[in-house]
Amino acid sequence: MVRTSCGLEVVIRPARDGDHAGLHALFEAVVLADEGYPHEPGPVPYEQFSSYWLRDKSVVVVAEVDRELAGSYHLNPNFGGRAAHIGNGGYFVAPKWRGRGVGTVLVEHSLRAAREVGFDAMQFNLVLESNPSRRLYERLGFEQVGLVPNAVDGVAGIVYWRRLT
Repeated sequence: MVRTSCGLEVVIRPARDGDHAGLHALFEAVVLADEGYPHEPGPVPYEQFSSYWLRDKSVVVVAEVDRELAGSYHLNPNFGGRAAHIGNGGYFVAPKWRGRGVGTVLVEHSLRAAREVGFDAMQFNLVLESNPSRRLYERLGFEQVGLVPNAVDGVAGIVYWRRLT
């Protein structure tokens, strides 16, 4: 259990099979609301979600508040071969729990987990300029190392990087 800066108790644990339907519903809601992932607008079929969020990942974690799914992250190599030491992560927090530190504890947890599975750096490839999580990433030491103009519907995407060692 981790306590957020505003006192919320969050349990962070590995995702289990029984979490998958709930994670799918939360992720689909994020996509439908156009809140941070460049997926096509509309429903996200379970198979597409499973391939994107669950399969072939180094780590998949959930955050629970009061035994309710509050968010998740996954980690995987950002590149193959000799660059596989650089990790990549994806994150989301359910709207009900946003602004209460859940995202912060998820990202902080992911940085420790990334080191534990052997990554020595993290890179986020396309964080939309409009995404409010940018402030969190920058506060946690991520540097902007690139800009992709007009990445999604006229909005630029930022490439973030951070050393873990």
